[in-house]
Amino acid sequence: MKHTLLLFTFMCALVCNTHAQLRSGPMVGAVEMREAKIWVQTLLPSDVFVTYAEATGKTFTTTTAHTAAENACTAVLIADSVEPGRKYTYNVHISGKKVSLSYPTTFTTPPIWKWRSDSLPSISVAFGSCFYVNEPGYERWDKNGNESGYGSEYEIVTSIANKHPDAMIWLGDNVYLREPDWNSRSGILKRYTHTRSLPQLQPLLASTSNYATWDDHDYGPNDADRSFSGKGHALDAFKLFWANPSYGVMDMPGITTSFELIDAQFFLLDDRYYRSPNKEEDTTAQILGAMQTQWLIDALSASTATFKIICIGSQFLTDSKQKESFARAPSERTQIIDALTQRKIEGVIFLTGDIHAAELSKMERQGTYPLYEFTSSSLTAGSNKSIATQSNTYRVPTTEYGEHNFGMIQVRGKKSARVLTMTLYNKDGAEVWSREINETELR
Repeated sequence: MKHTLLLFTFMCALVCNTHAQLRSGPMVGAVEMREAKIWVQTLLPSDVFVTYAEATGKTFTTTTAHTAAENACTAVLIADSVEPGRKYTYNVHISGKKVSLSYPTTFTTPPIWKWRSDSLPSISVAFGSCFYVNEPGYERWDKNGNESGYGSEYEIVTSIANKHPDAMIWLGDNVYLREPDWNSRSGILKRYTHTRSLPQLQPLLASTSNYATWDDHDYGPNDADRSFSGKGHALDAFKLFWANPSYGVMDMPGITTSFELIDAQFFLLDDRYYRSPNKEEDTTAQILGAMQTQWLIDALSASTATFKIICIGSQFLTDSKQKESFARAPSERTQIIDALTQRKIEGVIFLTGDIHAAELSKMERQGTYPLYEFTSSSLTAGSNKSIATQSNTYRVPTTEYGEHNFGMIQVRGKKSARVLTMTLYNKDGAEVWSREINETELR
């Protein structure tokens, strides 16, 4: 009995010790038919690798990476022995020991689907923006000099995980840089580390493909633009903490990228690195910049996806300048909309965040299909409860919602008859509203 007790105590200590070496993650990043990215952050500099296998298949091992203090002890491990359309379970190993976790760690590769059957797989993608995690000592003060945390209702990430989406898109303000953070690389990495370590977040990260763009609060100070001197540090931190498919296009620095899920292609845009100051005249103001705008138009033209989903922090369709929307860069917005018409680009929908409320916008266009914009915000940051009183000519009536929320896009149906469903959920995962769009409506 004594030996059994000692063995049990030793095993418990071993498990706790290996778990303690993991600060946050693992997180599933970009997943393709032949490759999956697994992100981890260790407590101390360590050697890490990942093993992965199908339920009854051979176990594969990634190459070993070393997490370094100067990179916030983060690493991305590449599972490059995967096959299309398979589900894998994976395990993280730190300093040669497997990390034991209380939640599933899995990923699923996309299936081969083109030029095969008219019965296409379904797609489910969650998204949201404005994720604020409180930290005592770094919060705002109320009128009495007491700290007032801006974040709440972290259970929303559990609600998202319970929907089991194929992917989660973080639409910006994914961390909230504070005054001590944004003027140094060390400060930015500390803020990312604190946010990423939230316990409630870990199950969602571990078994869902996570993709991200950014907005001002994970780029720099409030309303930061292209002039921000620390944007190089912000970009470095973004690359360390998000396992996106790529970072920047056309040899331009930034976080622009794209990925596909079956017949939907997602375009993640950078609304900060090339953004004009807010005081610039409307006639010359830019949010994407000339080269990124041209890339977007070209990439949309080249895409064969049924649905082309543009993801960006700033609202695109609204005519309200109350927030940092494309209403402040009307020439750039008109250029994009005109290109959609002139090049006959079909199936475009916008996903946006930023406004700390949710709404659906619809812009009718003469002679062609309407444009839809699904805005979801915020996940945990303070809510905009007065959204119903704020102007937006294109808002679809009764879709405004001023509490914590997340959105989901689901695509289903046979080839040439695909249906996209947009659903808004509250913090508990209960449906707030839902709308369906047939692919024929976006031609």
